[in-house]
Amino acid sequence: DAKHLVPNKMRDFFCTINLDQEEVFRTQVVEKSLSPYFGEEFYFEIPRTFQWLSFYIYDKSVLQKDLRIGKVSIKKEDLCNYTGKENWFMLQPVDSNSEVQGKVHLELKLNELITDNGSVCQQLVVHIKECHGLPLINGQNCDPYATVSLVGPSRNDQKKTKVKKKTSNPQFNETFYFEVTRSSSYTKKSQFQVEEEDIEKLEVRVDLWNNGNLVQDVFLGEIKVPVKVLRNDSFQAWYLLQPKENGNKSSKTDDLGSLRLNICYTEDCVLPSEYYASLRNLLLKSSDVQPISASAAYILSEVCRDKYDAVLPLVRLLLHHHKLVPFVAAVAELDLKDTQEANTIFRGNSLATRCVDEMMKIVGKHYLKVTLKPVIDEICESPKPCEIDPIKLKEGDNVESNMDNLRYYVDKVFREIVQSSISCPTLMCDVFYSLRHLAAKRFPNDPHVQYSAVSSFVFLRFFAVAVVSPHTFHLRPHHPDAQTSRTLTLISKAIQTLGSWGSLTKSKLSSFKETFMCEFFKTFQEEKFTESVKKFLDDVSSTESKEPSGLSEPVHLKEGEMYKRAQGRTRIGKKNFKKRWFCLTSREFTYHKQQDKEPIFTIPIKNILAVEKLDENSFNKKNMFQVLHGEKPLYIQANNCVEASEWIEALCRVTRCNQKRLSFYHPSAFLNGSWLCCKATIENSVGCARCTADVPADTQIEIDGDRETERIYSLFTINRSKLQKLEEACGSIAVYQGPRKEPDDYSNFTIEDSVATFHTLKQITDVVEKLNESHEKYQKKRSSSAKYGSE
Repeated sequence: DAKHLVPNKMRDFFCTINLDQEEVFRTQVVEKSLSPYFGEEFYFEIPRTFQWLSFYIYDKSVLQKDLRIGKVSIKKEDLCNYTGKENWFMLQPVDSNSEVQGKVHLELKLNELITDNGSVCQQLVVHIKECHGLPLINGQNCDPYATVSLVGPSRNDQKKTKVKKKTSNPQFNETFYFEVTRSSSYTKKSQFQVEEEDIEKLEVRVDLWNNGNLVQDVFLGEIKVPVKVLRNDSFQAWYLLQPKENGNKSSKTDDLGSLRLNICYTEDCVLPSEYYASLRNLLLKSSDVQPISASAAYILSEVCRDKYDAVLPLVRLLLHHHKLVPFVAAVAELDLKDTQEANTIFRGNSLATRCVDEMMKIVGKHYLKVTLKPVIDEICESPKPCEIDPIKLKEGDNVESNMDNLRYYVDKVFREIVQSSISCPTLMCDVFYSLRHLAAKRFPNDPHVQYSAVSSFVFLRFFAVAVVSPHTFHLRPHHPDAQTSRTLTLISKAIQTLGSWGSLTKSKLSSFKETFMCEFFKTFQEEKFTESVKKFLDDVSSTESKEPSGLSEPVHLKEGEMYKRAQGRTRIGKKNFKKRWFCLTSREFTYHKQQDKEPIFTIPIKNILAVEKLDENSFNKKNMFQVLHGEKPLYIQANNCVEASEWIEALCRVTRCNQKRLSFYHPSAFLNGSWLCCKATIENSVGCARCTADVPADTQIEIDGDRETERIYSLFTINRSKLQKLEEACGSIAVYQGPRKEPDDYSNFTIEDSVATFHTLKQITDVVEKLNESHEKYQKKRSSSAKYGSE
């Protein structure tokens, strides 16, 4: 959220998230406010290098261009200082001289020249090779050129490259020569005189500009290199473009308002797979360790202050290697040992419940979409008043009518859920099956506990949470407005109650805190609701195969607006790009003239042969990718790098099991009779580059096992002191077996078998130390061959 924004009158505001100058996400517009609350979460992988993560506050305008009020820019190196906590940031003014991105490739050299009279002078050679990642100007590739200057106390020599048209990655390949020092006998009639010692004060400055033609040129960034670093040696490096030194300075920075952000940023240095073999094997055999509390995976959750830090990479790693179900069963059994009453089963935030929660979020993503998205869309896009709390009713509201509306929505959501068991992923069913039987074994005299064990997850922690926060589960693009949020909250409460086994009895109804909810639920005391829940829970906790029939609805995976290149058609002899609405389901990939219109073009998923990035030089456009199928390639331009990466990943994921996938493709387009990449003249010739994903894989989830293992290694490293405390605790228990009279430092640890736990701790310490050595070697190698001269 933001507060005290200018101008000091009620306006409509929205916020964008930018990687350097590229917008990757945008919040919804908050109307008529000076302190807008956005309340939106965005999670994304960063697909390219960047310097700044920026947040811009805009004043929405109907007739004119949206006005940028101010920004918060955080340098990549500083993100770790703000991660994992809320911070208020003062908005800074938006100054064009500080809005930079991209890098430039330079080669610098000092030559010694002997003049005609035998004296020695020095010459500076500046070879500007290329730039990469320059920003878009007004949504289009820029027309960049560079000025190269040799600057000192008494000189400013400037030279200029040619302008490169419509590109963000210009290839300049121009060389410029500057005289650095002259002999003392050099004529004083020259424009300036430089003595030998002045080399300490000279610097090379390269400025990038966008050629404005009829308007003012736009500054794109600069770099400065002191000449003294060369010392008669050749120096070649990439330099990150920097803002002007006087950019973004203003005396009125306190007047713009402030923005509250909660940023979680992680950056992993992932080594080759073989380095992680020992740690990976130690974690994967966790479910076989007796007792489970002595396993590496359980110890990880014990030493992490926040269990969630451990759960996310652990669940993803175990999922990737098909080891999650036995591990969840083992930790759930440990959880049940401490559960004394059946009605409190799996209600806490233990390792078992968090693992199941995370598994459902990852594996059940598409299940949620196919089950809830249509009805959630209806509620959000055509909302009916549903308030039944007498205190919150507005004047003129009809409580009976509102109750009917709420009953209609609850019936519809409930019906969609209990009829969705056919779509429930097999992995979720396997986990529910284990939980059900473990609960029945723990409480053999309670006939209902086997159902409440499953309903506490699938209703309370999965469907009910997705209903109340559809934007978090990607069912809606933005946080719903206040009235819709209230409606969704009431529906979520109803679904929780309907899904809780036995909660529709009269004794349960009398325990409702809100009288109005008690009255509402009296209409649900019918046997059919209880029977529907029972049948659904039986179905989703069964290990029987539930392959969807050919008549089942396709799973909706992704949709959005992008640009596609006309396929074979021309306009006034020139092929053009058109804005279209794209939709991806588990059956087909389509584009439409507008959202909710009939598709113009359809590609069955089974016909897609490859999905790959397209080189920018094909059409001088960024963020392009290609979908290869039986006909001509479909060329698509996404709106930003994150969106392009997400579409490519989604399309690859759903097509990787296709039988006829290509192994090679052309990274550029076929134009004017030849492929730009390999110059082949036959349009249907075999590709010249290997496809990035030509091996069939799991179509549900995309997990990098090595990256998850690296995250776990980092957590063990951060919590090394707790590992040591746990090790000391095991030693103390092994020596002294008597009763503990006072709480000690390790009283919060779960130690069932001190010998087995100690043995696992020693293994963890050994593999972490070996990985430490590997990382240190890598860092030394990296620092000795740094890519950027500006680092």
